[in-house]
Parts: sequence; C-alpha cells; structure tokens
Amino acid sequence: MSETEIDRGKEGDKELVLRAQNGDALAFDELVEKYSRKLYGLVYHMTSNHDDANDLLQDVFAKAYRSIKRFQGRSSFYTWIYTIAVNMTLNFLKKRKRRAAMSLDHIDSGIQNDPAFIDYSHRANPRHQVGVNELQKKLNEALMKLSEDHRAVVTMFDIQGVPHAEISKILGVTEGTVRSRLHYAHKQLQAFLVDYAP
Repeated sequence: MSETEIDRGKEGDKELVLRAQNGDALAFDELVEKYSRKLYGLVYHMTSNHDDANDLLQDVFAKAYRSIKRFQGRSSFYTWIYTIAVNMTLNFLKKRKRRAAMSLDHIDSGIQNDPAFIDYSHRANPRHQVGVNELQKKLNEALMKLSEDHRAVVTMFDIQGVPHAEISKILGVTEGTVRSRLHYAHKQLQAFLVDYAP
C-alpha cells in the first residue's frame, strides 16, 4: 500500500468515523469491510493460524467499535485500527508463548492450500507444486521463529507493503527502529533458510 493510497483512504475514512461516532453502525460496518482483508492478512501472518486470526480479528473490531467515540483523529483511522490489531496480536502471541512453548504442529497446515500463497500458473506441474509447498512451509516456519516484534515489521513491510513511516506510527517507534528491526529480521530469515535448496 503506497503512501498516496493511504492518504486517499484517510480522507474517505473521516466521514465514516464521524458517522460511526454518532452511532451509525452501518458506517462502522463500511470501515470493517474496508480493512477486514488487510487486517486479516496482518494477523494471520503474525499468528500463522486461521482460527486464531479469525478470533483476533473479531476482537480487534469489537474493541475498535467500543472505543470509536474516544478516537480523536490525531492519527488516521487506518493507523489507529492497525495499532489495535498489532498490539492485540502481540499480546496474544506473548500469552500463547507463556502457555506452552510453541510447536510447529500448531502452525496452520492449510497454508499450502491458501490461495494467497499458491502460484496458480504452476498447478499443472505436480513436481513444481511440491517444491512450492515445501518452500511455503519453510518460509512459514522461519517467520514463526522470529520474535513477535520482528514478525510484526516483516508482516507489515514485506507482506503488506506498509511504508516505514506508517509502521513507526503503528508501533510507536522511530523509523530507524523499524529499519533496524527489518534488517535484523531479514538476516535471521536468511540464516533460517540458508540450508534450504528447492
């Protein structure tokens, strides 16, 4: 998502936010519709589990709905709702880690069939598809080995295309910290995948 797209979205959100703050549930539904897909992608890539992502997304929108009257517009609605989603997901991941050391068995095996991860042009070639599935699995496992903070920046920047400046607002850190986390996360991912040969 480019900064121009974000700016255009901010303008369109202002009216919907005002209407939602005045009790218009349909206006809030429009905001949910507008951001559901991107927020689902964010949460799913951080948790790697469809059920957890669905549950968290419902909680994110429920919290946003309860808090919308307190939203003062100091940031865009986009930044505000992303901040809620990232914080709730990071809290969830920390609790999950405390409950039990995460096993790769908890990772959603459905990722191999997720349309967002499949290159349809090669579906007719079973050998290629096996290689693609194996690579997807390795990438997913490597992503889950990152710390929650590093996974958040990789998900937002590399997967969702959120600019550094927007990530810094969402996470409440400097752009330099965002760049540093990305650099470190990329080095870790390279190290995790160094032995993988497709």
